[in-house]
Amino acid sequence: MDVSQIFWIFFIFTALQPAIRQRLLEASRTRLIAEIERKRRSRVILLVHRQETMSLLGFPIMRFIDVNDAEEVLRACEMTDPDVPIDLVVHTPGGLVLAAMQIARALAAHQGKVTVFVPHMAMSGGTLIALAADEIVLSPHAVLGPIDPQLGKYPAASILAAAQAKGPKDLDDETLILADVSKKAIDQVVDDATELLGWRMDEARAREVARTLATGRWTHDHALTAKDAAELGLPVSTEIPKEILQLMTLYPQPMRHNPSVEYIPAPRREGPEGAGRQR
Repeated sequence: MDVSQIFWIFFIFTALQPAIRQRLLEASRTRLIAEIERKRRSRVILLVHRQETMSLLGFPIMRFIDVNDAEEVLRACEMTDPDVPIDLVVHTPGGLVLAAMQIARALAAHQGKVTVFVPHMAMSGGTLIALAADEIVLSPHAVLGPIDPQLGKYPAASILAAAQAKGPKDLDDETLILADVSKKAIDQVVDDATELLGWRMDEARAREVARTLATGRWTHDHALTAKDAAELGLPVSTEIPKEILQLMTLYPQPMRHNPSVEYIPAPRREGPEGAGRQR
């Protein structure tokens, strides 16, 4: 074998390596999903959004809940017998209210138990989906978020507050229109969340919780912990199965440069003379 043949073999192997790695990763996901389904006797659905990178220009693209996600989740629900439990694993920064509500209503209509697992975060539309679950299971440091609607780059609640502070006479037509749309958007999300919560608590309490989450009490990126969610009356726990956390490792963030977080991926145990953290 001469040098040119070795070069071409190396070139072909290098070119195929990403595709081979992706196929192996997908096969690992499928095996683990099937294992979880056998163990829990459920349908496992994943809604996972990672930041992706364009192949040529390298600009980051943040994925979010869209109508394609809604179509796929609805199709998975339709393929599941009514009495089979659904386990939905959610990792998302949020997305379209329309798509999130389609998913939430499909889960709420399912007869079997619906569990939403949140390994890391389910913000905005992800939280709206979680409201439809019989049980929300977060890892100890995972978070939910407010569901207040956003209009462009501004929160609807802030647009409305600014318009009310200045008064109609001091606003241009575009701002008045934005304020009107903001009020409608907030009212719609409050109604949607009340609908999802209505079977778990009385309507007055459901609307109170919905208004807490949707009317701009916090900034849109505010982290709601399991304790916060429990205080709102949501059915939360932190007993997340280790298989769910393992599954998330099979959805790595695409990388083009050196990682920003690095460690030796092996368990570390306390030694015989190890001392705990002093408080």
